[in-house]
Amino acid sequence: MKRSLILFSIIVALFLAAGPAAAQNGAAILTGADLTRVVPNSFYFQGLSAPTQMRNAVAARFGKDRYVISGLVDTSGYSADVRAKYVGFLITDSPIKLNGESLPAGAYGFGFANEGKLTIMDLGGKDLLSVPVTNDKMMRRPRPLLMSSDPNGVRLYAGKDYIVIAAQ
Repeated sequence: MKRSLILFSIIVALFLAAGPAAAQNGAAILTGADLTRVVPNSFYFQGLSAPTQMRNAVAARFGKDRYVISGLVDTSGYSADVRAKYVGFLITDSPIKLNGESLPAGAYGFGFANEGKLTIMDLGGKDLLSVPVTNDKMMRRPRPLLMSSDPNGVRLYAGKDYIVIAAQ
């Protein structure tokens, strides 16, 4: 009986210790004041600063203090060729994976190509990474930009198309 009690205590202690560790790796979607606290009011890209569309801004916290922030911007001040490929920003303070492709910590512009890909660009407009998007045919109310939970991290949606962002 004593042996069973000790074994039970060890199992309970292991579960209690594993809980916070699992929560640190999980992602929490930010809303309200937590969201507005981390999203910048504007974003610099290719020589101009464009205002953030706050209604189309999203963020997630991975663990205690690792953030991924994204938002659409007003590109009306940009040339037509820049507006054709740049729609928003992605900021991460730690390395992440976009659909399995590594992206270091930093600030980036992004856009969605016609061939079903998300393109990540440096602040000068140079293409750095292009990943295929997945279309979520089951989504009922698509929004211009949305973040939702995913077993592997978070989904960043543009309409019904999304990529999966995971902590590294």
